[in-house]
Amino acid sequence: MLVKICGATSAEDVASLDRAGVDLVGLWHGVPGGRSDLTLRQLTVLADLVHRTARLRPVLVTFLADAEALRTATAAARVRWVQLHGYQPPGLVRALKRSTDLDVVKVLHLGADTRAELSLIPAYERAGTDLFLLDAVAGDGRIGSTGQPAGCEAVVEVADRLSRPFLLAGGISADNREDYRAVLDHPLFLGIDVDTAARGPDGRLSTDRVTAVRRAWRVADDTGAAG
Repeated sequence: MLVKICGATSAEDVASLDRAGVDLVGLWHGVPGGRSDLTLRQLTVLADLVHRTARLRPVLVTFLADAEALRTATAAARVRWVQLHGYQPPGLVRALKRSTDLDVVKVLHLGADTRAELSLIPAYERAGTDLFLLDAVAGDGRIGSTGQPAGCEAVVEVADRLSRPFLLAGGISADNREDYRAVLDHPLFLGIDVDTAARGPDGRLSTDRVTAVRRAWRVADDTGAAG
């Protein structure tokens, strides 16, 4: 099971996630107003630090909807994974897959008014989406790193529509793994994406908190058991 932690902004964050045994680190770029948003230069420097670790892989997390800007950013930072976090159309996925060797992660937002987006799942898959990320929309409509949990039934309902693997996001913590037993048992479930629960009271990524989440959710992997 993959563990992705989102919103690293410093060398200390990268070192902390490396110590905690994380697989993927989300680097924000093109997230206007985002507390973890990085300039292109900052993205490049931080991604280089991630590349130097033995385990971590960087993921560009972005609201950008311009294929050329995404090609520029991913090439500069040598990032192979891009997470389209927003309402980008399937055409953007198609353009990226035609012109790059990127692994494209498309976020699907779970909420009261997301039926139109979910109806595009077949189009996203035909366009070449490699992986989906299922994340809850906050009550006020905010998306991304809200700490808002996604209900297990709602996640499974969407997952059953997919033919690609998915990551689960939204309010994940070290204490709620069993709330998502049906998600864990889903054949397309690949891992988790965490932000809020990975941070200490000061708002910074915490090695102890990340390790607690990883151990709680990846218990089967850590004990050598199957599943």
